[in-house]
Amino acid sequence: MDTLLGIDLGTSGVKAALFRADDGQALASAFFDYPLLHPQPGWAEQRPSDWWEATVNAICACLARAHEIGITAQEVRGVGLSGQMHGVVLLDTAQQVVRPCIIWADQRSEAQCREITERVGAARLIELVSNPALTGFSLPKLLWIRDNEPELFSRAVTMLLPKDYLRWRLTGVFGMEISDAAGTCLLDVQHGRWSSELLAVLDLDPSLLPPVIPADAVAGTISDDVAALTGLIAGTPVAGGGADNACGAVGNGVVRPGLALVSIGTSGVVLAHTNTPQVDVSGPVPRIHTFNHAVPDAWYLMGVTQGAGLSLRWVRDNIGLPEMAVERWAGSDAVDAYDLLAQEAAAAPAGSDGLLFLPYLQGERTPHLDASARGGWFGLTASHTRRHLIRSVLEGVAFSLKDCFSIMREQGLSIEQVRATGGGAKSPLWRQIIADVLGVELVTTDNEEGPAFGAALLAGVASGVYPSIAQACEATVRIADYTAPQTETSGVYAENYEVYRALYPALKPLYHR
Repeated sequence: MDTLLGIDLGTSGVKAALFRADDGQALASAFFDYPLLHPQPGWAEQRPSDWWEATVNAICACLARAHEIGITAQEVRGVGLSGQMHGVVLLDTAQQVVRPCIIWADQRSEAQCREITERVGAARLIELVSNPALTGFSLPKLLWIRDNEPELFSRAVTMLLPKDYLRWRLTGVFGMEISDAAGTCLLDVQHGRWSSELLAVLDLDPSLLPPVIPADAVAGTISDDVAALTGLIAGTPVAGGGADNACGAVGNGVVRPGLALVSIGTSGVVLAHTNTPQVDVSGPVPRIHTFNHAVPDAWYLMGVTQGAGLSLRWVRDNIGLPEMAVERWAGSDAVDAYDLLAQEAAAAPAGSDGLLFLPYLQGERTPHLDASARGGWFGLTASHTRRHLIRSVLEGVAFSLKDCFSIMREQGLSIEQVRATGGGAKSPLWRQIIADVLGVELVTTDNEEGPAFGAALLAGVASGVYPSIAQACEATVRIADYTAPQTETSGVYAENYEVYRALYPALKPLYHR
């Protein structure tokens, strides 16, 4: 049978997953982790050599598991990659990594963000790249290296993003895929090319950046050396691939207008497909990102809330479960702590009897862009119980997702259906709360391999298995569950949301004290 290999380079590890091309069924997968380095508070780095070692191991293990069920590497039609965005990998003239990659979570480059905004001009920056300069993006990190490690910077001749580094290791061909390039703050998002004006203003050599390439086209083929290392067949096509969120959207079929994706992981993401490069112009700084999609000639709007699943994990770790529930959890591998938390939350009424939770445990990104924002409960009374505390966390995260969702509606997007993914989407209660708060139908698909599946579909288009991304999704993406909003709770949530929205501006002066 024809199969497709998807590789997803995450923050905690890399996953390689093999799928049947005709229907998208997962056949085998393997995951290998690697360390996250924190040389100083607020810094976050990883070694590209660790990524590569884990990727080779994951491919070998995935192919070995496939071989156990009679599937060989000769049946792999194409390879696709997905990866964490915004990291900076620098190579020298000998094609050696200059320093560890400064990844998306790093916060050291605030001074460089100010410098970019001052030198280019805030309004002009949005005109050039559709997004403000944020510490998470690649450009400020690159300038930080130039400012603070000039000897290392002087050695650099090529900059790559994390998954593009992996693709170069697989194929020997340099390129920066468009949906990932959109998160550098160097790409003219509207036209899909590097901004020559921005590079000139910041005195950056354009030769540092490789060509911008499509997500769904062949970007190279598996080299002889990699074939010997992994068991893949030399010459197997490798697609451009996509940024993690773009591949997550493809893997869930969010590839046409009217559809949006809600991803509930450690952070929460709301992503909406659009056929035009719309930018939020409601204020001096856009509240949401505008990025190129992996789908050709398409874009997506994206809002991010920092503390989605993180908030529920904090509750699990610090408030805990009733003694009987802890005994059940400890005594049976089949009992999941989050299922028990959901059972507790379900016993509290919608609206948590007026208790509100602010999920700003790591500051907030959309819509406030405020690293100083802090989490907490509001409206706590002696009548509230642990059940109310837990449910209010689920509702508070849903309200933060509605903040993102509402901005997209303000941009004129008509969203008819939201598709949910990530660990939090496994909870029927949380899905129902989100559907009720957003007021739209929420569905889940049978995709359990995350962005690796979207990467595999991109490989299928590149290698000719499917004629287009839309047709790849039609053939393989299946709806698993529907959650309709309940009108009986809409009034409660609408009232609570208005109070929730008023809390941040009221508390902002205190956060900054």
